Amino acid sequence: MDYSVFDSFPILETSRLLLQAYEVQDVNDIYLLNSDSVIMTYLDKAPAKNKVEILTKIKAIQKDFEEHRGINWTIKMKGSSEVIAYFGMWRIDHTNHRAEIGYALKPDYWRKGIIHEAACEVFDFAFNKLQVHSIMANINPANIASERLLKKLGFQKEAHFREDYFYDGKYLDSVIYCLLTSDWS
Repeated sequence: MDYSVFDSFPILETSRLLLQAYEVQDVNDIYLLNSDSVIMTYLDKAPAKNKVEILTKIKAIQKDFEEHRGINWTIKMKGSSEVIAYFGMWRIDHTNHRAEIGYALKPDYWRKGIIHEAACEVFDFAFNKLQVHSIMANINPANIASERLLKKLGFQKEAHFREDYFYDGKYLDSVIYCLLTSDWS
């Protein structure tokens, strides 16, 4: 893996999107993403209760980058200051050259190809600059939109774990998808 990518935060851009570091001034938009019950439906964690919680999250994300554990981007449409989504690689496994991804998008922007567009840029970065060997995604099997997206991007199903995750008083299944560098090339 090429650790020089951690020397300064990698800003990525596509024809429509700007992917940047989490910043304190984005707290309101990030709060909206993390407190919206529709967005949080399949993320299997409690919605954010307040902006203080989000500020703590921003600091943790910034620390993860400093300590080479994750690279998490906010996503804005070019020419706009509104954070409409996030896309991150976290749990970077340096020994096995593997990273886990996660993403969320405001409902007003669903079905516009935004996460697909961001993912393509992030994966090019991950495979060609960071030099990971594989990228994994852990999704709730009821999240059909996420499953379709992953398959469209070339991910393959690796596992279906039955009732391996306890959240909100019930056991949930998890589905693991993986994309290898050879799948992306």
